[in-house]
Amino acid sequence: MDKLIYLDHAATTAAKPEVVSAMLPYFTEKFGNPSSVYGFASENKEVVSNARKIIADTLNTNPQDIYFTAGGSESDNWAIKETARAYRDKGNHIITTKIEHHAVLHTCEYLEKEGYKVTYLPVDEDGIIRLSDLEAAITDETILISIMFANNEIGSIQPIREIGAIAKKHGVLFHTDAVQAYGQLPIDVDDMNIDMLSASGHKFNGPKGVGFLYIRKGLKLRNLIHGGQQERGRRAGTENVTGIVGIGKAAELADASMQERIDYETKLRDHLIDRVLNEIPYVRLNGHRTKRLPNNANFSFQFIEGESLLIMLDMKGICGSSGSACTSGSLDPSHVLLAIGLPHEIAHGSLRLTLGEENTMEEMDYVVDCLKEIVQKLRNMSPLYEDFIRKN
Repeated sequence: MDKLIYLDHAATTAAKPEVVSAMLPYFTEKFGNPSSVYGFASENKEVVSNARKIIADTLNTNPQDIYFTAGGSESDNWAIKETARAYRDKGNHIITTKIEHHAVLHTCEYLEKEGYKVTYLPVDEDGIIRLSDLEAAITDETILISIMFANNEIGSIQPIREIGAIAKKHGVLFHTDAVQAYGQLPIDVDDMNIDMLSASGHKFNGPKGVGFLYIRKGLKLRNLIHGGQQERGRRAGTENVTGIVGIGKAAELADASMQERIDYETKLRDHLIDRVLNEIPYVRLNGHRTKRLPNNANFSFQFIEGESLLIMLDMKGICGSSGSACTSGSLDPSHVLLAIGLPHEIAHGSLRLTLGEENTMEEMDYVVDCLKEIVQKLRNMSPLYEDFIRKN
């Protein structure tokens, strides 16, 4: 097979042609600053407002609750840091989980140095929190719960509606990092009692460098960047009109095709998972079997190193990952896999394959056939595997 098989959509996605076409005029012909008063520029103010409304409609909220940012990490930082500071007079306790993206974990660690207390909830073997643990962790000092919608590595989906209900019952704000879920799963911020939500354009076929933060009306959230009145004064700086047009178009397309993509990607995912589990020995699926993102499959293969597996897959034209793209240079095993109880030696042999609507069933079969060959080849080189086979 000559073509590239891209199975790392959790890391990033290609911008759709319709998105690129929508963005192009705003690089050259329609380059005006939306803050200017003349008609040529004020038209750009309208397209920013239109993108804001498109995104708001996908979440069942109001356009004035959507704030454009540079991406998911910025949105997470804004939600957590500035909520903590704004509600410091109420308390100094934050609840999150051990499997969050590092944009959340490192932000919480930073706040701990400022005197805040953070509870990192454990998860079960599928990567899902226990609601009883969450409720037990809430104190009179708790001001924020930040729990991701779906995990970027193992794909497990958290019980977001129930988490939101618990937060609301106790008068605690609830933020969710929905970077992997937005555009993949239906989200209703009112129904799910979500107070803040982070998303990033390049995860759902939009441009890189643009995202948004949903902030429920009435929240006492401090401004992120001081300066002009852009983003209603909360995030100053000339708007990235081109990127905002792109993320708006990508959100519109993702919302329109969501159920069709869920059905198709789930079919591919389940075929891939079933073949790997049935045809390759000493392998486990990481994450919940069904409560997972429709495009996510994460495996751990015993007796091999994930890095070697990725290199050999690359030689076959297959792009995969061993975990989060933000930690791909790290030699440490995934904090997510350790949190679900995997020992270091098994966590090191992990492979994340995340599909897209352009992938095919033929590609899934090719990938499994390559995996069978590569895994066996690597195990044949492993003294640990040799010793295991001899003893068993």
